[in-house]
Amino acid sequence: MRFAPILLLLAPLAAHADERDVLGMRLYNQSCRVCHTKPQLTSQQYAPTLSRASMNGNDDALRKQIADGSPRMPGFKYHFKPAEIDALVAYLKTVPPPAD
Repeated sequence: MRFAPILLLLAPLAAHADERDVLGMRLYNQSCRVCHTKPQLTSQQYAPTLSRASMNGNDDALRKQIADGSPRMPGFKYHFKPAEIDALVAYLKTVPPPAD
């Protein structure tokens, strides 16, 4: 019972994290999935699979890659707000690396 007030204080943070993860998953499905997953089992995948191990788990490197892109990937800094890029990174942190 001693911890009940602490849990009540942390509940809004947990709800915010869940909302952010859901937003990140939605943005991933809308904008990233087309290249970073196979559309069909027999189809070619165009870009690497993304997970919490992407960019060696470096959140700042992931944010920069999403925002600025690369020669093979468009940047999304004009498409996504910074909070949306943060949501994408938070979502990717929930995705386990693929089994090899």
